[in-house]
Amino acid sequence: MAKRVSILIPAAGFGRRMRGQDKLLRKIASVPLLRRTAERALSTGCTVCVTLPADNADRASALHGLDIETVQIHDADKGMSRSIVHGVGALKDQSSGILIMPADMPEIDSDDMTALIDRFAALGSQHVMRATTADGTPGHPVIFPPDCFAALMNLSGDEGARSVVKSAANVQLVALPDNHALTDLDTPEAWDDWLSKNHSN
Repeated sequence: MAKRVSILIPAAGFGRRMRGQDKLLRKIASVPLLRRTAERALSTGCTVCVTLPADNADRASALHGLDIETVQIHDADKGMSRSIVHGVGALKDQSSGILIMPADMPEIDSDDMTALIDRFAALGSQHVMRATTADGTPGHPVIFPPDCFAALMNLSGDEGARSVVKSAANVQLVALPDNHALTDLDTPEAWDDWLSKNHSN
């Protein structure tokens, strides 16, 4: 069976800027953000893997019933890199590329992810594929080809995969609508502002 792009949703972080709230469990149209992101990823037809803190049953419960893989991160306190290291480790042998989809970006939908995946496949799966805003500002998500997997698994601390993108020989940019590639919700104020503008609850 031919390998395909897999989607990794790192969701083992603590969201300290939310001042005690769990941003991934806040709801948009009655659906927790984490579940909403996972459902959109599943709509692409790709394998989806979500990393979770080992001691957070509520996040696991939010994903109940979805046809996804989950990986518990027992060293999540060591930073964001642990989700990437363990998630890539779980997916690398079955994947032609891994799309890293931040869990806290509510405007990224299945069409956005599919646009990246289709462009990745068209170029022969040899490039890093990075989403941008409509005006070309780089953002997320990003697809990494197999020759980046080792570097991703060597990340440490609270860094994401920025250093891997920076050192990649071939990076292709794919424009997504509006500010989809940059909109994330890291604070209660960001949540309230975004919800008010999008008329969600």
